[in-house]
Amino acid sequence: MADGADKKKGGKGWIGALALATLVAGGTGAGLGMYLVSSVEKSVDLKKREEADKAVKVLNYSGDLALRSVGSVVTNLAEPADSWIRLESSVVFKTGALQNPDVTLAEIRADVIAYLRTLSMAQIEGPSGLQHLREDLNERVALRSKGSVREIIVETLVVQ
Repeated sequence: MADGADKKKGGKGWIGALALATLVAGGTGAGLGMYLVSSVEKSVDLKKREEADKAVKVLNYSGDLALRSVGSVVTNLAEPADSWIRLESSVVFKTGALQNPDVTLAEIRADVIAYLRTLSMAQIEGPSGLQHLREDLNERVALRSKGSVREIIVETLVVQ
């Protein structure tokens, strides 16, 4: 009889331990769930704030600025020889910084044509190629205008 009583007592202890472990696991799971939900909400709020900040930072030009069209530039590429490129762009500069804007724009247009004739199709393919083209054109325009032009904006680019 003592054996039977010990088995019943041991069974109750086992069920109690299992119930305690279940409560601890449930509490841990609930706590982790609440922590993850709050961290995701914080992350979403942070992303929304960053996007709002980016929208404000997009307008990085203020003050007395002028935007002038360089015009359409059409020329052939260096490689392949039968490929052509058409580029339409504008330049941003501080009003009054250029003594004769029309002459400067003509020089910029000639410089852009000379540069585009040295490019191959592989150099301007894809988003990174377009980014490199923009950077190179900005460097050339800054040199040509002696720093008076802030940026060249590529409006359209067609390669065929």
